[in-house]
Amino acid sequence: MTLGKLERVDLRTVWNNEATDFTPWLSKADNLEALSETLGMDLESTAMEQFVGPYRADMLCKDAFTQDSVLIENQLEKTNHSHLGQILTYAAGLNVKTVIWIASKFTDEHRAAMDWLNEATEEDYSFFGLEVELWRIGNSPPAPKFNIVSRPNTWTKNVREAAQHSGELSNVKQQQLAYWTAFREFLLERKGAIRPQKGLPQHWMNMAIGRSGFWLAAKVNSNKERIAAAFHCKTFFNKAVYNALYTQKEAIENEFGGKLEWKELPENKESYVSIFKDNADIMNESDWVNQFSWLADSLERLDKVFRKRVKELDIQD
Repeated sequence: MTLGKLERVDLRTVWNNEATDFTPWLSKADNLEALSETLGMDLESTAMEQFVGPYRADMLCKDAFTQDSVLIENQLEKTNHSHLGQILTYAAGLNVKTVIWIASKFTDEHRAAMDWLNEATEEDYSFFGLEVELWRIGNSPPAPKFNIVSRPNTWTKNVREAAQHSGELSNVKQQQLAYWTAFREFLLERKGAIRPQKGLPQHWMNMAIGRSGFWLAAKVNSNKERIAAAFHCKTFFNKAVYNALYTQKEAIENEFGGKLEWKELPENKESYVSIFKDNADIMNESDWVNQFSWLADSLERLDKVFRKRVKELDIQD
């Protein structure tokens, strides 16, 4: 087999101008999808050239899972002090806690500045630095690639915040935090359909599925040595939504490839559908890879069968 050769493409040959070319391109759903996959978010564009007093921020987005606003500042050149000042000014003016700075190249000084912001700020604040590249093989169309050069240190910030609010973490909470932090890294390296949130010292980790009121969850039960993957729904019309999905139970389980546990929970606001695995002790770190693989596979199959159905649901009906 003859293999092609990857060739780097100058960004300016595709996007001549940040404001009129790159930002409109990035705002399109398919392109935001690529950025979202890199970051483990679920971004939706809400505004371009957002005014902040006399200034204008490049992009304002919303994380569909958390519903939080996200600021994106674009730069088709090497990072500079001007743009560093801009992202801080825009973040303060728009009161956002997640900032994404995209550039063709990050200097060591500006990478260090982003790392310092992540270290110095509280857990709610996140600063991401990404380099954007274009590559092609032969005469193929150029393909974008986002590389993370700076991101929050989830482990450090979660430990610090949890300790401040709850005192010293128990051994179980420390293990949960370590488990979810490692699981998040596992999912990011796997580059599958699941976008993990940051790990916290609790028995679950939630993940977006493309619509508010619906989500996926990975869970652990240390006492029973059990892990589980689940689909949750929580809307004003919760039971009607659950029942609409339950009518498709046979088709869903056939497509999933196995039986699922369906829990309506009539007295609760939430309902869920899950699958679990026994003999999974999160205290046994040597077994984490096996557990992570099972969770990732189960969550991806749940995502495949429920995501499309969730999008098709007419909540008004």
